[in-house]
Amino acid sequence: MRHRAPMPRCTLLAAAVAVLLVPLLALHAAVDIEPGDAVRWQPVTMTFDGPDTSEDATPNPFLDYRMSVSFSHQQSGASRTVQGFFAADGNAAESSADSGSKWRVRFTPPLAGTWVWRAEFRSGAGIAISDATGQADAFDGESGTLTVAAAPDGTPGFGSKGFLTPSSGHYLQFDNGDRFLKGGADSPENFLGYFEFDGTYDTASHGGVSTDRGSFLHRFEPHARDWKEGDPTWQGGKGKNIVGALNYLASKGMNSVYFMTYNLDGGDGKDTWVWTGPEVRDRFDVSKLAQWDIVFAHMERLGIAMHLVIQETENDEKLGGGPDLNDVRKLYLRELAARFGHHLAIIWNLGEENDTPHRDRLAIASYIRQVDPNNHAITVHTHNTRSLRTYTSLIGSSLFSATSIQGRMEDSNRETVMLRMRSAAAGAPWAIFHDEQTPASAGVMPDADDPQHDKPRKHALWGNLMGGGSGVEWYFGYQYAHTDLNCEDWRSRDTMWDQTRYALEFFQKHLPFWEMWPANDLASNGSAFVFAKEGEIYAVYMPEAWRTRVTLAPGRYSLQWYDPRNGGDLQTGSNATESAGEMLMRDDGSLDLSPPSAPGKDWVALLKKLPEGQK
Repeated sequence: MRHRAPMPRCTLLAAAVAVLLVPLLALHAAVDIEPGDAVRWQPVTMTFDGPDTSEDATPNPFLDYRMSVSFSHQQSGASRTVQGFFAADGNAAESSADSGSKWRVRFTPPLAGTWVWRAEFRSGAGIAISDATGQADAFDGESGTLTVAAAPDGTPGFGSKGFLTPSSGHYLQFDNGDRFLKGGADSPENFLGYFEFDGTYDTASHGGVSTDRGSFLHRFEPHARDWKEGDPTWQGGKGKNIVGALNYLASKGMNSVYFMTYNLDGGDGKDTWVWTGPEVRDRFDVSKLAQWDIVFAHMERLGIAMHLVIQETENDEKLGGGPDLNDVRKLYLRELAARFGHHLAIIWNLGEENDTPHRDRLAIASYIRQVDPNNHAITVHTHNTRSLRTYTSLIGSSLFSATSIQGRMEDSNRETVMLRMRSAAAGAPWAIFHDEQTPASAGVMPDADDPQHDKPRKHALWGNLMGGGSGVEWYFGYQYAHTDLNCEDWRSRDTMWDQTRYALEFFQKHLPFWEMWPANDLASNGSAFVFAKEGEIYAVYMPEAWRTRVTLAPGRYSLQWYDPRNGGDLQTGSNATESAGEMLMRDDGSLDLSPPSAPGKDWVALLKKLPEGQK
């Protein structure tokens, strides 16, 4: 549809009378709402009939039309405005269509009850990223109600938890109250450079990536066996391998994947972009993005969070020719939010090894807040060993709520404790994540090259969690098989996933971790990490557990042990008092901890205060 010509003045009165004589709904385009039975925390797709156009048409369907739908909850008064998008024929993931008359919005209701909605559809040059009123078009003003039921018991993945958002503490939190501890994959960062997505190809050679297929795209063939009957595909069976890869990761208890949406313009992968071509910046590939969303929806059903990285250090000043929040960058962010912001667990990352100036980080984060109504967490990734400098100017901002640290494994606990303390002192506690482990050449090596993973487990994983951090994603380096760019098989780190799960299970099952604080000074062994709710419960992680003396608040404590290498149930010690699950302290309030077996290996001591009078 083109812009409408101005109506002659002589016809205005007649038109106004005609409007009064025609039933209201007849004036508006049809709208289809899926699913018919709306459920809390499940996306509702609303598809409107609008202008018949195409990805390369003039007016530009992405820039020269602005679609949104406002929702108001009758019971609570809560409201959200959700951005809409051009959806071609409404079935582009299957048809690969680049034209059509379907316009769409996806709304994930945060509350059960009755929602009143009203659509806005305006046209005008650059209207999508403008505050201008523009011209009312097509279905502008259409309205209705939506009745939303409570989420049923047993809803898979995050559908039983709700949105993952910043909380008043040091952990991101779901609507149902669960705190988020992260364990997942930082590699391959070009996860979306997958051969069965429309319009996806390798735009350059890579000296560090070896392949027998010439230019490289992910195929994830080792994970074909992990796809299950009933899992999603598109176009007659495409997508099985990438869906299977996610199934495998979820089967290991992992809950996060880090991925780029733009790695052109000097980036490492040169195979991932949202536009209709690698040189285009204002036209979006509708079918490719619809196929991405099939994968993202499956992640959500599996309980895997989307760590969505919008750019990397090589291109963080390339959108629109500069780092400022210009029109190209705004349009890019708006489309990402419109097409994917309905998902429950997104962490927006402003860029890998980000060099964007401080003022522009604030502007970008503020714009994401404007176009994403669901309050997802925002972070930014650091250069190696620069976390304290990177976050100094951002701590205290209401826009940011988490870290994404690249650093030495040995520094993980220290960095976590310091950034946790700094953010708390600023009155805006952050979730502290470690997302890339150096040296960059090695990262977390394959099991074949590092069968025990002692260093990542002891320092990066337990160092973060025992410092009050929120978890890790594992980076694969470029020196060993299945690198950060060419990893085809997540089983290459099978042992590391297990050890990560063991750590997360210990914290989730045995600790009120959101009420605890790092307290390493309570241990005599300088290498030990202590996490405590003083006077009630203490966890003491000993990287080399020969003997450690720990000082506790007065009282009697039970003592049990946890094996971070092999997981499993809590264990008791070898002497009489420990076997009975009870430990008496010395007169000075200290006690000596010796592991139940395998001295010299890492162990976790769990001490819980016994009620008064309990024997």
